[in-house]
Order: sequence, then C-alpha cells, then structure tokens
Amino acid sequence: MVLYLKKIYLNHTKKLSHDIQLKFLQRLTRLLKNGYPILEALETIKWDKKLSGAATKVINSLRAGVSIDKAFEEAHFHQTITSYLYFVKFNNDLEGSFEKCIEMFSQRLNNTKKFKELIRYPLVLLTIFSILLTFIHQSVLPSFAEIFQSETNSNSAILISMKLIDLLLSFLFLVISLLFVFSLFWLFLRPKIPIERRIQLYTKIPLYRTYIKTQTSYFFATHFSSLLKTGMSIKEILQHMSQQPKSTIISFYSSILTEELSQGVHLTYILSGLPLLETQLTSIFQKNTNAETLEKDLELYAELLVEEIQFKTMKTITILQPVFFLFLGAFIIFIYVTLMWPMFQLIKTI
Repeated sequence: MVLYLKKIYLNHTKKLSHDIQLKFLQRLTRLLKNGYPILEALETIKWDKKLSGAATKVINSLRAGVSIDKAFEEAHFHQTITSYLYFVKFNNDLEGSFEKCIEMFSQRLNNTKKFKELIRYPLVLLTIFSILLTFIHQSVLPSFAEIFQSETNSNSAILISMKLIDLLLSFLFLVISLLFVFSLFWLFLRPKIPIERRIQLYTKIPLYRTYIKTQTSYFFATHFSSLLKTGMSIKEILQHMSQQPKSTIISFYSSILTEELSQGVHLTYILSGLPLLETQLTSIFQKNTNAETLEKDLELYAELLVEEIQFKTMKTITILQPVFFLFLGAFIIFIYVTLMWPMFQLIKTI
C-alpha cells in the first residue's frame, strides 16, 4: 500500500497541470495548421520554457518509434487526450484529433473550474462553522452548564443542545469518513473490478449514470465517425475500437458488437441492449446504410452531445449552488439556536 501510494505521488508530481496541457495542445495545433511537420512543431514549442520539458519527452518518444498516443502518455498527458490520439494511427487525421482534444479538454477544464468556484466559499464557511461548533460544544456550553446548574430548565436545555451538537458532529464525521473510504475504493479497487460489474454499478448511480452515458456515447460516435472517413468497414472499425486501452467501456462494448455481428446479429439490435449508450445512436445506425451519411450524422450527433454535456453540467452547478447555501444557512441557524436556547430558558425563569 505504501509503495503504491508513493508511486501515485511520484506520478502526480511528474504530471503537467491541466492548463499547461491545454496550452501545449493549442500551440501545437496552431503550428500544424500553419504547415509545420509534427517534429518541427514540437521543436518550436520548446522555445516556451514551460512547455519545453513536455515537448522534449514527446520528441524523444516519437524518434524512438513510439506511437503518438504513447508519446503523449509518457509525457503524462491526460487520458482524455491520449484516447483521441490512439486513433491517429488509423485515420491519419492528426490536426483534427488535436482539435477534438482541445474542444473536450477545454470544456472539462471550464466545468472543473466552475465547480471549484462553486464549492470553495461554502467549504471555507463550513470549515469555520465546524470549528466554531466544536468550540461551543467543548467550552461555551459546559460553562453555561456550570453557571445555570441551579436552574433546571436552563440546564436541561444546555444538555439537549450538547446532544444535538454531538449528533451533528457525528453526522459530519460520518459523511467525511464515507467520502474518504469511497475515494480509496475508487482509487485502489475500481481498476480491479471486472468491467461488467463496473457498468452495472455505474447504471445504479443516478447522476453519474447520466454523465457516463452521455460521455460514452460521445466517445463512441466521435471515434466511429473518424474511422469511417478512412473507408474501413464497420467490423474493422469495431475491432480497432475494441483494442484501444484508453476507454474500457468503449473497448468492452466494441468487443461485444464485434462478437455479435460475427454471429449474424443486427447492429442496431445489439446497440439497443447496451445500457451506457444513448438510444439516439441506435436510430442513427438504423436509418443510415451509406457510410458517408453515417459519418456526417455521427459527427453532428457528437457535437450535439458536447452541447448537452455542457448544458447538464451548468444545470447541475445551478442546482447545487442554492443547496449548498441552504445547508450553510441551516447550519448557522443551528449554531444560533444552541447558543440562545439556554438563555431563553433562563429568561423564562426570571
């Protein structure tokens, strides 16, 4: 366990920040559009000191004969980026693949930043109020109990307040403990769970199920449409998609589709039975027999899914914001009541 944590820490320290990765991709794409070959473009990127290290690693890997997705993986780029670049060896669309990377990765960064901005202020307030609540429980209320021990009503009110604070602090501790355990589970045990069980688990988590379903459909449509441009048959495309190691769900589903197609089962029937793919994908494959039309429809559908992911993310953030503040408001009221209730009970006796 210790060695594994150390390995994770060392890998994390080597990783580029997400902003630097996005800047690298934008710079490289701009150079490719201006006609630079990939190696010359990377050499030019080395002029920027912040990007020099990553560019050097990618150049060394490419010169050693490593595929471009592996080269970026060895330079510690995000999996979202390397999953797109895996298919460059088949479609030879380097510039288009980088543009897709930038589109999806920049959206991911924007959503992450908005979520962090959303929770930063409530988390700071929650931490402050938790410390305040602990101080009230340990110091203020016991002092009140000593002062009002002769007053039965006030003393019982103080004891009730202390019990309520105990319950709230226990609840907060339980939530934090569960989040910590879940994080460890997600980090260590998730990769060891068979993909079939993982898919079953994903389909039972309401909010995450919707997100992973939309994301999987997007990747499936994008990769399929990009490979259709090369003139490959559907079976060849699915075989290549099943062999890619970046997205286990896409790989697993492509393996199922390849196996079922070889047994004569119709593609649309198989697609309809895959729970983490949208039903619209089945409709697109059902109505299109022409490869060119299918490629255009899948590409358009992928663009619509990007917009849908953005819309759903913003909607979730919009809902979470008032929920956070309502929770904080209830927390503040609870602290106020625990302080003032014993005083009200004392006033009644006067």
